[in-house]
Amino acid sequence: MRRVALFYGVMKLLLTVACVFVFVARAQGQIQVELKFKRLQYIAYEPVVATLGITNLAGRDVDLHDAEGQPWFGLEITGSEGQPIAPVATNSTQAPLKIEAGKKVTQRINLTPLYPVHDFGVYHVRAHIYFADLSKFFYSQTKVFEVTEARPIWQKTVGMPDGASGPGNARTYSLLSNRFPDHTSLYVRVEDKDSGIVYATYSLGRVIAFDEPQAELDRSNQLHILHCAAPRSWAYARVGLNGELLAHSSFMETKTRPRLFHTAEGTVAVRGGMLETPAAQSARDLLPKLSDRPPEMPKDD
Repeated sequence: MRRVALFYGVMKLLLTVACVFVFVARAQGQIQVELKFKRLQYIAYEPVVATLGITNLAGRDVDLHDAEGQPWFGLEITGSEGQPIAPVATNSTQAPLKIEAGKKVTQRINLTPLYPVHDFGVYHVRAHIYFADLSKFFYSQTKVFEVTEARPIWQKTVGMPDGASGPGNARTYSLLSNRFPDHTSLYVRVEDKDSGIVYATYSLGRVIAFDEPQAELDRSNQLHILHCAAPRSWAYARVGLNGELLAHSSFMETKTRPRLFHTAEGTVAVRGGMLETPAAQSARDLLPKLSDRPPEMPKDD
């Protein structure tokens, strides 16, 4: 009898432990959090955009909202040496989010204006969701990205014309290239070197490495760039003094190669080639490819 009682006691204990594990597993699986980056390498100051996915597995609609002084969403970022990276502003709030049962919601988050991830190095990022109904956190897997500097191609410092908007007296335009595993990209950067403010850094698209981009300034000190993006295909961009992309178009090389030239009025225009229509450009972009990468300036430690 004593053995029978002991057996039933052990079975009861095992059943209790199993129920606890099932409860914990169900609780952990109620909200699934995913974090993705489009690529592993970024240029200093360019937008580092993460895609956040939240899947509701609770079997009912859930409302995610701040509670008990705890924001419902947050990011945990550490640097190359494991040091925590604090957000630029700590008083930002997220609007409540309702997710229907079984549904997945995705949001794009640009880390660059939110966190000081401008210094060269490797960063580790994990997202968390606070579910107030359970007073519980749900975490994504940790993702990694690297911030590097690109190879400078061209640079010019210009004054701010009368009537131009924006602080400071000068702007420095830079063209840079960065080689990814399957292509090379051309970047433009606009900054005020006196104050250390970087107004914009972004990619102008793919570039054929052996053909140097052409850069010209018009009478308003706006930057015009023309570069070879693919065989017989050229990309044109006009960039403002505060980093705005004011114009962007594509030209096809015909009997003549597109080139930038100054008009008598002091403007800059494209001469040669043929302007590609938006429909033709969209069709070309859909063709399969052979292989489908404002605080102070970063210091190269």
